[in-house]
Amino acid sequence: MKLEGAGMRDTDDTIQAMFERLYERFNARDIDAVLVHLTQDVDWPNGWEGGYVHGHDAVRDYWTRQWAAIDGTVTPQRFSTQPDGRIDVTVHQVVRNLEGELVEDTTVHHTYRLRDDKVEHMEIRK
Repeated sequence: MKLEGAGMRDTDDTIQAMFERLYERFNARDIDAVLVHLTQDVDWPNGWEGGYVHGHDAVRDYWTRQWAAIDGTVTPQRFSTQPDGRIDVTVHQVVRNLEGELVEDTTVHHTYRLRDDKVEHMEIRK
């Protein structure tokens, strides 16, 4: 696995497998399967409208609204652990409108902070 940046290291196989499952379930629109891996008080970025949403109910509402308006898929390309323990996932992101027309095709970084092996905070970096 190729790592970028000083101090980055391979991500634990168990954690990587959890994130691979999260992305797979997110792309399948299986909200409940994703939420079990987020803390009850999770801070989740609203990458569509801006800001953050907080907690399971707000994340569920955000994703439901988002998927009613756009069709996005996110495919993890690379996993690394930052020196402070956060997990950085390089992601190929494709967004289409509901008619199937391409809106965005880009690479972004999702950075996660975990608590008790659950996501408590996520950031999006371009």
